[in-house]
Amino acid sequence: MPAAVSIHHDDHLIGSRDAAIVLVEYGDYQCPYCRRAHAAVKDLQRRLGKQLLFVYRHFPLTSMHPYAEMAAEAAEAAGVQGRFWDMHDALFALQPQFGPHLVADLADRMGIDHDALLDDLKSRRFQPTVERMAAEGTHFGAAKTPTFFINGALHEGDSDEASLATAIMRCVA
Repeated sequence: MPAAVSIHHDDHLIGSRDAAIVLVEYGDYQCPYCRRAHAAVKDLQRRLGKQLLFVYRHFPLTSMHPYAEMAAEAAEAAGVQGRFWDMHDALFALQPQFGPHLVADLADRMGIDHDALLDDLKSRRFQPTVERMAAEGTHFGAAKTPTFFINGALHEGDSDEASLATAIMRCVA
């Protein structure tokens, strides 16, 4: 049996570390299923409020999605400027148009230091971080995106809101 997924001090999270429900996602910003799951997670966050802690980790499927790793690195670079979740949401919202040309535009729209973000991307500053998250996901059993863990256990079902909500309720019942 694989080890349970736990929360790290450097994770990107929304919610309280004391929440009854911990939902960890390994995702890819170019994956259409992750985009659908993003909307489902937002709905669950509204419904469950303080009961839910959500953690997002990168799992770019570079063989299928040529810009996924760059998008993950852009989110990390925005995170250094305190804007990870803004970039995260924008990457999913603009997924159909995403490409290298969009990163600088997103930085400008969000008021992020455009030059610093582009320097971070050019230097691949966050490539090791993204690769570490993906390797950890593989270690825990992630093979596709999105892959969810609920309270440390791999969620085997679909990633739509109804399926996630049902699985979450089973875990906390």
